[in-house]
Amino acid sequence: MGLTIIGSASAVPAQVVTNDELTRLMTTSDEWIQQRTGIARRHVARTETTDSLAIDVARQLLEQTGVMAAQVGLILVATMSPTYTMPSVAAMVAGAVGAHAAMTADISTACTGFVAALSTAHALALARQTRYVLVIGAEVLTKIVDWHDRSTAILFGDGAGGVMLDMAGTAGAYLGDEFSTQGEHGLDLTADYSGNHSPFAEPQDGDPYFRMNGHAVYNFVVNDAPAVIERLLARTQTALADVDVVVFHQANARMLEHLARKLGLTAAQYPLNLQEYGNTAAASEPILLAELIATGRIQRGNKVLLCAFGGGLTVGAALIEY
Repeated sequence: MGLTIIGSASAVPAQVVTNDELTRLMTTSDEWIQQRTGIARRHVARTETTDSLAIDVARQLLEQTGVMAAQVGLILVATMSPTYTMPSVAAMVAGAVGAHAAMTADISTACTGFVAALSTAHALALARQTRYVLVIGAEVLTKIVDWHDRSTAILFGDGAGGVMLDMAGTAGAYLGDEFSTQGEHGLDLTADYSGNHSPFAEPQDGDPYFRMNGHAVYNFVVNDAPAVIERLLARTQTALADVDVVVFHQANARMLEHLARKLGLTAAQYPLNLQEYGNTAAASEPILLAELIATGRIQRGNKVLLCAFGGGLTVGAALIEY
């Protein structure tokens, strides 16, 4: 069985919040934010939810590809901000589109989620002989942002993106993936800790917001991500010069510039759209991927390297042929 991306789509909230609007909530400026992150604006949910954005993407993919919902055998949604703890976002998607024969699951690997979901989808589809697969990254991160914490509030936005895979397609291939997990440093990036309010347990206060040791996370990413990419290229016997497009998790432009220098990439090799969307965690790569396919930047036969990193702390990279 091969792996052909036969559809790609994205959905973002209608409401746009600019850097200038954030100056009403905290001491900052558009210039300060753009110099440090490259972000100019972000889409912020007003009525949208993680599941509604994911459902929007799924409906677009079904319409775009002509695949019937009953033919979809697997739906995976990468998210760290589900609408409910239960049911899963993937189950909500299946219910909304009528994919009642699909296995569904959410993948919670923070910003690395879409790469982890793509890897899981490939393995599960092969094992289960499933033909059509929906892989979606969806986030409403702004509900867990402390809007008075300048170190995190300037970064995040909401959105969803995804792909429809045809595991019996004649074009494309899944060439491999590599991961790194440094769980001992996991508390350097946390979100939505609920604490413990059981009458039978010692009380623990929760913290509903993002908290980040920015220096530690930055150092982890710029050291571990290149190592993971190098392992992947070595295992797949691929030269970086033979990769047509690198799709990075859209975390921070300055961080990505540092990564690119370490890898020897030119700006043209790793497109950015974070200036418009901010950091949308597991949604960032599929949103960018859909944009690059729609504009023709990614063509059939191109080799595409996806690399994501974030909470866990984790890094994931996958090499595909589109």
